[in-house]
Amino acid sequence: MQDVLIIGGGVIGMMTALQLAEAGCSVTLVERRRCGEEASWAGGGIVSPLYPWRYSEPVSNLSRYAEQEYPQLATRLFEETGIDPEYRQKGLLYLGVNDGDMAFNWARRLGKPLEAVSGSFIYTKEPWLAEGIESGLWMPTLGSIRNPRLCQALRARLMTLPRVTLEEGLTVEGLCVQQGRVTGIETSCGRIAAGQVVLCGGAWSGVLLDRLGIALPVRPVKGQMMLFRTQPMAEGRQLLERVVLADGRYLIPRGDGRVLIGSTLEEADFDKTPTVDAYESLRQSALAMLPALAGCPIEHHWAGLRPAAPNGVPFIGELPEIKGLFVNAGHYRNGLVLAPASARLLADQLLMRTPLIDPAPYRPAYQYRSGWEQSTA
Repeated sequence: MQDVLIIGGGVIGMMTALQLAEAGCSVTLVERRRCGEEASWAGGGIVSPLYPWRYSEPVSNLSRYAEQEYPQLATRLFEETGIDPEYRQKGLLYLGVNDGDMAFNWARRLGKPLEAVSGSFIYTKEPWLAEGIESGLWMPTLGSIRNPRLCQALRARLMTLPRVTLEEGLTVEGLCVQQGRVTGIETSCGRIAAGQVVLCGGAWSGVLLDRLGIALPVRPVKGQMMLFRTQPMAEGRQLLERVVLADGRYLIPRGDGRVLIGSTLEEADFDKTPTVDAYESLRQSALAMLPALAGCPIEHHWAGLRPAAPNGVPFIGELPEIKGLFVNAGHYRNGLVLAPASARLLADQLLMRTPLIDPAPYRPAYQYRSGWEQSTA
């Protein structure tokens, strides 16, 4: 019997496994596909909520810790695996923000550098943005990471750890419970016994719990993105060097010159099919922000499913209904953003350490009852 069994091999599940294994636990991680190929692969990789001042304190607390962890995590994974997650700390330009007072109050309260900047400042940073920009906000410390490569590095690192067993291509069909305690899982290849189970199944987490009669309010929200392949511009500069956010859509540059545009928000149940309407909407948004993309080939267009919980606050902790069954899910648009902090908070609880962050706002007992009552009222 393993110390801990984790369901779900996304960035949340893999970081949870990494922290537990490095603390001395034996961990089995079960993933129905290959680790890191669902929502963790599909996202953009901005290491912050898009408009952080608009989020609740529980999300902000996790975000602050995670943002501090990413630079050293990326460096460490590169050294340990030879796979570069491409952490880039080049800042973010906000265009068209209409709640600047709230943004500056948030920045002052948390000691975050945030500046109101002129159009000339913006064009000095990003000369190929669309004409007519007169002002914006600039957050110089914000970073981004190449999430597919982060997932590759995490998977490679886990495969080197003797206390970790990866079971990929294995579908979890149910949770085994006896007398109010979890005893393992049923899979497409048989039963796996476990005294502690952590559910990191993203948008599918609620489906597994529903089979036990537990209505955890985590639902899928579809998001579509698009990738352009660009060429170096004058003096060897890339077409875009920094993350740019306008009207809820964002452009994210990669180190090799590729540029992502994202993303849509769609209630489509578990349908991940890319659509023609979203393709055109994303393309038009990209060209409106960066007109030179009109001459760049679109390399890929895809969709993923975000796991949405009430108020955007994830569930992190033990389910009161079943002893030994923990959840780390419901991060909505911020799974990658919050992953290091969410994994740390869950590991603190499993290992009975003093938690770095107060676990109360994330406990399924609290979130499950209040959130579900609100959603069915």
